[in-house]
Amino acid sequence: MRSKLTIKRLKEAAKQFCELESAFKNKELFGVTDGKAVGTYIEHKFQKYLDKLYTYQKGSSSRGIDLPSNTIKGVGKK
Repeated sequence: MRSKLTIKRLKEAAKQFCELESAFKNKELFGVTDGKAVGTYIEHKFQKYLDKLYTYQKGSSSRGIDLPSNTIKGVGKK
């Protein structure tokens, strides 16, 4: 059973995802110069990563609500 995504878990998952992605060559992005396309690609990949581990209300990059829509607002707060 997947756990509920919290701010603490989101931060931990983001760190783990970044470590994994740093070692992975995203061949789909070679030669891509559109920063928004790169960001959307990585965001969708991160959402799939989170979805395997946690339950949360998904955001929509097409609607301008990035990442988990009910947790991301508090990431920078203690």
